[in-house]
Amino acid sequence: MKKALYLLATLSDRDFEWLLQVGRAKQISAGTVLIREGEPTDALYIVVEGNLAVLVEALDDEEIARLSTGEVVGEMSFVDSRRPSATVKAIEDSLVWAIPRSQLAAKLNQDVAFASHFYQAIAAFLSDRLRSTVSRLGYHKDPQLPELEEQDLNPQVSGNLELAKTRLDWLLNQLRSRHK
Repeated sequence: MKKALYLLATLSDRDFEWLLQVGRAKQISAGTVLIREGEPTDALYIVVEGNLAVLVEALDDEEIARLSTGEVVGEMSFVDSRRPSATVKAIEDSLVWAIPRSQLAAKLNQDVAFASHFYQAIAAFLSDRLRSTVSRLGYHKDPQLPELEEQDLNPQVSGNLELAKTRLDWLLNQLRSRHK
């Protein structure tokens, strides 16, 4: 499941409007580094269009993941305030929605309901990512364990999944039409 759907399913209409107001579209040319391992980041990103590679220096810059439309990037460093543990680089010309770190941090400090929804979504998709990683590494009884299905989601997320899909589609269409 696209990680942005977790976020968009838990936010209220007011919170979604706030994301639209403070976020900015950012074009990334193929080969450009969006996030560099070990260097501070200034935003949280949602991939609108394109493909990004996640590379790890300790593995000789081996690609460990590929991110596409609807994925969230930079959330780990935002949550734990540590420098990124991987580099994220555009494989092709891409478009992301950048939410400035400083504005997001201020919103989380001022708006308890927004903070609750935001962190619930982040926790859910980081948990999903960890379960998937553990499964792929073979530490689970069933190494073929699939990514969480809609019926396995937190009820608050699954109940708003259609709304989240609508919000994501709307955001993607708006940005694509502006950048064509």
